[in-house]
Order: sequence, then C-alpha cells, then structure tokens
Amino acid sequence: MPERGDRRLFSQLAWFVGLWLAGVLVTAAVAYGLRLWLL
Repeated sequence: MPERGDRRLFSQLAWFVGLWLAGVLVTAAVAYGLRLWLL
C-alpha cells in the first residue's frame, strides 16, 4: 500500500513540475518573441 501512495504522489508532483516548466517555457518564448517584434 505505501509504495502505491508514494507512486501516486510522485505522479502528481511530476505533473505539477511538468506544467510549471511548460508555463515557464511558454512565458519565456512569448517574452522573447515580443521583444524581437517590438525592437
């Protein structure tokens, strides 16, 4: 039972980190694109 719970927690943590990284990359890409477009 404990290892199953840990695996679920790890899965949720991986999802959270993945979504956060995707958000950071998208934000960086948009900011970079806007900078190139404006300047």
